Amino acid sequence: MIEIKVASIDDLLIIQKIGRETFLETFESRNSESDMSAYINDRFSENQVQHELKNLESIFYIAWDQEDPIGYLKLNIGQAQTEYKLEDHIEIERIYVYASHHGKQVGQLLFFKALETAKNLRVPTIWLGVWEENARAISFYKKNGFEEFDKHIFRLGSDEQTDILMRRAVG
Repeated sequence: MIEIKVASIDDLLIIQKIGRETFLETFESRNSESDMSAYINDRFSENQVQHELKNLESIFYIAWDQEDPIGYLKLNIGQAQTEYKLEDHIEIERIYVYASHHGKQVGQLLFFKALETAKNLRVPTIWLGVWEENARAISFYKKNGFEEFDKHIFRLGSDEQTDILMRRAVG
């Protein structure tokens, strides 16, 4: 039984660990070691994760399988959004799930939590950015009603990559 719980600053080390490990699992084989190391050391440092968890415009949820944290969701509203800082939008910045739990509906449960949160906040539009080479994630989002609307550059270390921006109505 997978349970989704809101995360707090007390979950810093859990969020940091899941972020580092799932990012490596997902992207290590298609990126240089130096770019991966630079990104992980910056984006998943203790200070950075603490800053994100303390931001009142970011919301984190952890997926639990019994006592084991197996993934997390990060949502951004207002000025915490990475782009399109519109009051009537909410951003899914991360849905990270360990590969060992792929195909077990964990990502789907986290996505449903994102939709529920958007509905509770009365936000009509949900959006995200996904690497153009992450076919698995793109397929997941399309299956869940997202459509492409733009692109932007995502910097991974020294490598500039293209993210596809996708959105859907919440209702």
